[in-house]
Amino acid sequence: MSSSPQVQTQEPNQEPNQDQTQELNQDQTQEPNQDQNQDNAKEEVKAEEKEEKKEEKQEKKEDKKEANEAKREKKEEEKQDSWKDCIYNPRTGEFLGRTAGSWGKRMFPCHIPPPTSASPKTSSSCSPHPTPPSDAVPSPPQRPLQPGLKMISPNSSFCLSSSSGYNDSIQERNDLCMVGEYTTQDNEPVKKVCQFKRSTLRQCSGLPDPSFGFKEGKPCIIIKLNRVIGLKPEGDPYINCTAKRATSLQMQYFPSEGRLDKMFFPYYGKKSHPDYVQPLVAVKLLFTKEDYNIEQTVECKVEGSNLRNDDERDKFLGRVTFRVKVSE
Repeated sequence: MSSSPQVQTQEPNQEPNQDQTQELNQDQTQEPNQDQNQDNAKEEVKAEEKEEKKEEKQEKKEDKKEANEAKREKKEEEKQDSWKDCIYNPRTGEFLGRTAGSWGKRMFPCHIPPPTSASPKTSSSCSPHPTPPSDAVPSPPQRPLQPGLKMISPNSSFCLSSSSGYNDSIQERNDLCMVGEYTTQDNEPVKKVCQFKRSTLRQCSGLPDPSFGFKEGKPCIIIKLNRVIGLKPEGDPYINCTAKRATSLQMQYFPSEGRLDKMFFPYYGKKSHPDYVQPLVAVKLLFTKEDYNIEQTVECKVEGSNLRNDDERDKFLGRVTFRVKVSE
C-alpha cells in the first residue's frame, strides 16, 4: 500500500482567535474617547477665556468707578479749599482778603515815629478812630475813594421841596463859581458854596409840573453822586442812562447832557462846608403807550472821567440800576 502525506489546510471562514478581537475592540473604543476628550478640553478653554474676559470687564468697571470717586473727592476738596481760602489763605497769609498789616492799618490808622538819639523813648498815643479838631479840614485819603450813584424818586419826601436848600431863593445867597473849573479853597477858613438852583432841572424841577412827569406817564428820576471829601474827578463827568431792552428808550437830561460840573468839587466835609449842595442830574424817561404796563429796567452810570463804574464787587460804585413801570 502506498502512503501519501497528510496536508492540513485552514478554512477561509474560520474565525480569528480571542486576543485579536479584544485588540480591535479596544482600538475602536479609544478613538471616540479621544475625540470627546478634545472637545471637552476646547470647551474648558473657551469657558476659561470667557471667565477671564468677564473678570477683566469687572476690573475695568471697578477702576472707572474708583477714578470717578477720586475725581469727585478732588472736586469736593477744591471747593472746601476755595471756601477756606476766602476766610484764611495759608499761601498768602491773608484773612478775609487782607494781610495782617493791611488790617492793622485800617484798624489803627496812625503813625508812630521811630526813636531818635535826642529822645530815645519817644512814643505816640494811638486812637483807632482819630477825629480832627472841629475847625480842621479832614484830609482826604491817600487813595481817593470812588463815589457811588444814588437814584431818588422826586415824588417822595425828597429835597426838592418848598423848604429845600436847592430852592432858588436860598441858592441866591451862594457864590457864582467858574464853570468847568475846580473850586479849590484849601487855605480858606470859610468855604464858599457854589450855586445849584432847583430851576436848573427845568421840566424835572417840580416847578412847572409838581408831579415830576408822573401824571403824563413820562416820569423824572433824580440821580446824585455821593459826597467824597477831596474828590476832584478828572475829565468831564456826566450821567448816561440806558434801558436794558432790545430797543432804545428816549430820555432827556437836566442839566443839558447830564453834566456834573467841576465847580462843585472838591467837597470839604460837613464842618468846613456846612451849606454845600451836591450837583443833581434829572433824567426824564420819555415812555410811549407801547411801554405802559411793562416794567422797564434802567441803568445809569457816571462816565467821561476817571471815576469807576464797572466794579463787579460793588454794583453801586459809579452806577445805579432801577425799575420803572407806568400803568394806564
